[in-house]
Amino acid sequence: MAKTSMIARARKLQRKQLSAFAAGKKLEKSTSVFNVCQLCGRTRGYMRRFQMCRICFRQRARKGEIMGVKKSSW
Repeated sequence: MAKTSMIARARKLQRKQLSAFAAGKKLEKSTSVFNVCQLCGRTRGYMRRFQMCRICFRQRARKGEIMGVKKSSW
């Protein structure tokens, strides 16, 4: 589990980047914004489309909380 302060910092940087992008500006340190799971704060195994890590995605998909996702089998 990631620190709450790290999650808050990542959210703040993402908001700042979005507001700068909407204003047509570029951030000075655009590389400092990194992808963090919105639920647990994990940085690895992050899926951009769902904005969560693979573990949280799997848990929510099994519960049926993510629309349009079903277990595949072959």
